[in-house]
Amino acid sequence: MARHLHFEQHRNDRIGWLRAAVLGANDGIISTACLMLGVAAANVAHSELLITGVAALVAGAMSMAAGEYVSVSSQADTEQADLARERKELQDQPDAELRELASIYVARGISAELAEQVAQQLMAHDALSAHARDELGIYDTTAAKPVQAAITSALTFAAGAALPLLTAMVAPASVLVPLLAGTSLLFLIILGLLGAQAGGAPLLRAAWRVGFWGALAMGITAGIGRLFGTIV
Repeated sequence: MARHLHFEQHRNDRIGWLRAAVLGANDGIISTACLMLGVAAANVAHSELLITGVAALVAGAMSMAAGEYVSVSSQADTEQADLARERKELQDQPDAELRELASIYVARGISAELAEQVAQQLMAHDALSAHARDELGIYDTTAAKPVQAAITSALTFAAGAALPLLTAMVAPASVLVPLLAGTSLLFLIILGLLGAQAGGAPLLRAAWRVGFWGALAMGITAGIGRLFGTIV
């Protein structure tokens, strides 16, 4: 009897870089657009507005890289500490670790006898990997990668920030504020759709979510900029 292989395409291997990419690009668009809208609403010169946008792009990209590296490094340190502790426990108390692993499978619905057999075979093959995956929840596909997260966040932030900056460079002064806000909102919605498509998530929900919060952030910032511009 011929066997038909069943292929499935999952996207959890993209979680690490996809999260950093979406966060970086989204933050690049929102923070740069909000900053430029706030400054534009205060009626500053066009050259000063562009300088503000460039400064926001560079500072934001560096900040995202540093922040992601530190944050994900902390996660990686925690994972490595847990693995080191587990490695020692496997060396000092192998029988207790075997029972612990078997109990995890029993809790998932496997019979006690079969759970013990599965635990024995997995530990004979690679005990640390078995405990890392089933006890600690650490998987190779989702493990913390600080350098990857830092580079991805910096590049995608710069790419996202460049969009409102380029809009401000070419937009006529008379329609600068509404055009900057409208195109930035459009960029955010497109980004939401692309991120959802890459991650296999619902498209409309992602687009609405990023569009709503982006519009709210830009509206509040522009209002504050206009208020301070009027006062000054």
